[in-house]
Amino acid sequence: MEQREYKAGDPDDFERLYRSVRPRLLRSLNAILGMAEAEDCVQHAFEKAFRAWPRWKGGAPAEAWMYRIAINLAITYRRRRGLLEFASIFVPSLATQLASDAGPAPSPLIAALRQLPAEQAMVVVLRYYHGYSNREISGLVSVSERTVGSRLASGLKRLRTDLAADIADLGLPDRLSGQQQ
Repeated sequence: MEQREYKAGDPDDFERLYRSVRPRLLRSLNAILGMAEAEDCVQHAFEKAFRAWPRWKGGAPAEAWMYRIAINLAITYRRRRGLLEFASIFVPSLATQLASDAGPAPSPLIAALRQLPAEQAMVVVLRYYHGYSNREISGLVSVSERTVGSRLASGLKRLRTDLAADIADLGLPDRLSGQQQ
């Protein structure tokens, strides 16, 4: 993770942060939320960050600060979605409306990632899609390296279970299936 110096309250530095971090945040949250919600969440995160920018202390890298804001919002979006899905059981018209707004079906991996708890999905995406180390992820999400490792292990175990048929059908490497050669 590249560390850059930013000055709190400087609009040019905030714009530089936005240009640097936004594409990665969007890709990360897309894997967890879907593109429409990811775009909304990232926009909301930058709005929130911009309002707080003059008070940013710089105790953590600005990129980590942005990830923390976006991850917290993604968790909130996932909870809200869960409530909507729960409500749609009791209000069928809502279920119909939600289904009509759905885009093309996601790949099996993306669908499985979206079924994971947000905390697990985020560390899996940061580790295997963006290539961050456990230490870097620890800084981004403000949890211990041990917690990152635990979330990765739990998330990967569930992904292996959820994707077992797809892994076998696609002939993916045994490393992904969790089996030894």
